[in-house]
Parts: sequence; structure tokens; C-alpha cells
Amino acid sequence: VSTQSTGIQAKGLLLSCIRDQNPCIFFEPKVLYRIAAEEVPLGDYTLPLSQADTVREGTDITMIGWGTVVHVLLEVAQMAQEQLGISCEVIDLQTIMPYDSATIEKSVKKTGKAMIVHEAPLTQGFGAELAARIQETCFLHLEAPIQRVTGWDTPFGYIYEPFYLPDKWRCLDTIKKLADYM
Repeated sequence: VSTQSTGIQAKGLLLSCIRDQNPCIFFEPKVLYRIAAEEVPLGDYTLPLSQADTVREGTDITMIGWGTVVHVLLEVAQMAQEQLGISCEVIDLQTIMPYDSATIEKSVKKTGKAMIVHEAPLTQGFGAELAARIQETCFLHLEAPIQRVTGWDTPFGYIYEPFYLPDKWRCLDTIKKLADYM
């Protein structure tokens, strides 16, 4: 199951899915059509499936996301650095099943704090699986409870989507909560 946050990823991951011997599901967030601002290479290339991308290095908090939420995380990481002096590492999963647990584990062990952000509801969202795995593999390294910033556990009309999806303010509040945890 693959999802991308940029046009370059979209082409590389789609070609990888097409050429993979196993069935693949390729999520294509439509909002990326409106925010794409990069030149996609014309040549043939693939990106490895099941390999996350650390899109921003950091030392204080690991933020994990995929798809369109990665753009929010990059903006929040910049805000946290400028306003709070907190260095956030941002991981773009790119493939959510199977996912790159080694990259997540390495980052969380380095920072000691983890924040998972996704657009699905809190209950039964994929972030719960990530939180469970982080808890199992990084327990002795965690300095604060794992936090999730997600959609709400309620049906919503698409006109209310801006109020439903995780935004930079909810993410920044969670960063403050993680930073203040004793």
C-alpha cells in the first residue's frame, strides 16, 4: 500500500508498484494536484517500496506521516524550530504496508519522542499500529507517551474537511505537549 507526498514520489512509487510481482494499492491524494511545485524527471526511475524517507533531520521529536500530511509536518517542524527551538525529525513513510519499521525505530531511539500524524480517524487508524510497534521496540528509549494527531472519530461532510484534518496548529500544540513532558 503506497501513498506519496510529491510528484517525484508519485511517479517513482507508481512505476515500482507496476513492476512489483505482488499486488499493490496506490493511493493518489487529489490535493497533491494543486500543490505540486516540482519538476518530475522524464526518464524512467523507480523508488523502493517499503522504504521511508527522512525528509528533515532533527534531534528532539520524531514526526511520522504519509501522503499530504507530510507537507503539514514540514511546515510545523519549521515553526517548532523558529518559535520553540525544538528540532523535529520528519519521516515520510511512502509505503504504509509493509512499512519501514527500521527507519522509525532508529529515529525514535535518537529523539526519545514520537508523534504520528494521519488523516484517518483516531480509532482504528494506521497510527495505532505504528504506536504499538514503537512501544514494543523503543519502550526503554521513550521519554514521553507516543502522541497521535488524526482526524476526528466522527463522520463529516466534505465541506467540513478543513476542520476535520490535522492542521499545523493541532500538530504544534502536540509538539509543545511532548516538549513539556517530564
